[in-house]
Amino acid sequence: MLIEEANESCYWLELIIEGQLLAKEKVEPLLDEANQITAIMVASRKTAKAE
Repeated sequence: MLIEEANESCYWLELIIEGQLLAKEKVEPLLDEANQITAIMVASRKTAKAE
């Protein structure tokens, strides 16, 4: 569930950039952080399943 929510956040941030609703420079750091959180959660899930 958490991974899906993080992915959805990335989706909306990408739409904000594509729709030019906010300056790209303001949104890109948030998108980068959301992508990092998603990657951490995916790695966590893989580790938990392996144990």
